[in-house]
Amino acid sequence: MAGMRYEFESTLVPWAARRELWVFAHVPAEISEELDDAPLPRGGFNSIKVTATLGSSRWSTSIFPESDGTYALAIKKSIRTREDVDLGDTVHVGIEVELDI
Repeated sequence: MAGMRYEFESTLVPWAARRELWVFAHVPAEISEELDDAPLPRGGFNSIKVTATLGSSRWSTSIFPESDGTYALAIKKSIRTREDVDLGDTVHVGIEVELDI
């Protein structure tokens, strides 16, 4: 298996359905398209397992497809607190996925 790593900037936004509970960073369209084309194992809701990084924080999670063709990465409150970021902030995010070859 060969790993794939991406880094990008994203503005933290609330999830429209549960604004008080979930905050997301969105994976840019060009990276999302590359992920869609890769032979990756999929989980529930067509999610992709990743290891995410934001600042000095690193955690295992999944990214979920959005209706606009991009993926959403949930940023837990504990991560936002540790990294001193919140809604509306632009953050530098990294994601790592494994190819299933």
